[in-house]
Amino acid sequence: MHHFLDIHKTDAQALRQIIDKAREMKGARAGRTRGAPDDDLPLAGRMVALIFEKPSTRTRVSFDVGVRQMGGQTMTLSGAEMQLGHGETIADTARVLSRYVDLVMIRTFDESVLTEMAEYADVPVINGLTDRTHPCQIMADVMTYEEHRGPIAGRKVVWSGDGNNVCSSFLHAAAQFGFDFTFTGPAQLDPEAEFVGLARDAGCKVTIERDPFKAVEGADLVVTDTWVSMHDSQSTKERRHNMLRGYQVNESLMAHAKPDALFMHCLPAHREDEATSAVMDGPHSVIWDEAENRLHAQKAIMRWCLGV
Repeated sequence: MHHFLDIHKTDAQALRQIIDKAREMKGARAGRTRGAPDDDLPLAGRMVALIFEKPSTRTRVSFDVGVRQMGGQTMTLSGAEMQLGHGETIADTARVLSRYVDLVMIRTFDESVLTEMAEYADVPVINGLTDRTHPCQIMADVMTYEEHRGPIAGRKVVWSGDGNNVCSSFLHAAAQFGFDFTFTGPAQLDPEAEFVGLARDAGCKVTIERDPFKAVEGADLVVTDTWVSMHDSQSTKERRHNMLRGYQVNESLMAHAKPDALFMHCLPAHREDEATSAVMDGPHSVIWDEAENRLHAQKAIMRWCLGV
């Protein structure tokens, strides 16, 4: 049994096996209808609990569809239904769920909820997102880059904007997959120093560059994410827009990257804020492949967790 909690907590060889399996499974589905089952049905007879304390579109649909394609069944639970940590401890919830299901995916706020669930569960637990990291997304991003441009090792990845949870998982991936990482954004929104240090200790070149045009010079991949959360107040949204306006990914910025550089955004996007429609729908963009690959990467993660 394996938990999938964060990229830096998973062996680099296992991460490579997951990416390879994801590409294999995606290729095997070529030409099939979306609802058609996989040939081998590795999750037949398995029940997967999908827990959402945070709302979701891509995570919910991709995990649900992935389980069904592999022959399993899902049970989707909201935070309101479960009230994790209120009335019943997370540890007790984990023990109970382990008697009913074969695998737990949880999308939550506080990282401690995820780690406590994993500590006390007798079944694998997958991090569907926390306020601190988003490893499933970055596995899909690595897969997407390599589909289009080959191995990501040794490449230059540039993150423009807010050093948020997705940015954190990119730093973890830099350490495990061996690519260079540049962050460009305001100092108030720098990525966590711990994660910057982790990547540097692994031998990765990690650069903090305030000038976005200088940052993207020689970039193989430019990535951004939304500037605001759905939970932010109007005053917070305005303040963050003022801080981040100079880090918008637009055609002018992409022109300073390599001619064949790719653009990614994990979605949902606020068009004309963190990225322009001209970039999102332009020749550098692979955002729709990136979104699809959440399905394939997560299927491979589930198989690795269950050893099937």
